[in-house]
Amino acid sequence: MNSFDIDGVIYINKEVIGVYPGPNDIIVTGRSFEEREATIKMLKSRGINNKVFFNPEVYEKKSRASSGVHKANVLNKLKDQGYNIIAHFEDDPIQIEQIKKKAPWIKVIHLDHEYTNKENVRAE
Repeated sequence: MNSFDIDGVIYINKEVIGVYPGPNDIIVTGRSFEEREATIKMLKSRGINNKVFFNPEVYEKKSRASSGVHKANVLNKLKDQGYNIIAHFEDDPIQIEQIKKKAPWIKVIHLDHEYTNKENVRAE
């Protein structure tokens, strides 16, 4: 199985469709748990029903770096539980740095583009 970020990977922007997870893949997002309802609605509108792991930090407190740490923590926890996650798809270099630092075993696939705002933007 693989892991996918949302912003910049699954959701590039309103005009550009992103990379979709397979049916057994998971989604690990930097989006706050407070954004769950809007996020699940957007994913379902795109036919995506995968398990989503949200950032436990409140929206105002999260950062790009803390989102990367959250993703690494989730990936490490799932690995410890016996899940075989091969790769994580990510677009944010700051988050990639944190993931590689805290979960060096995961292959990170960097989707490098300028179509998604990397800063903290609330899900609509």
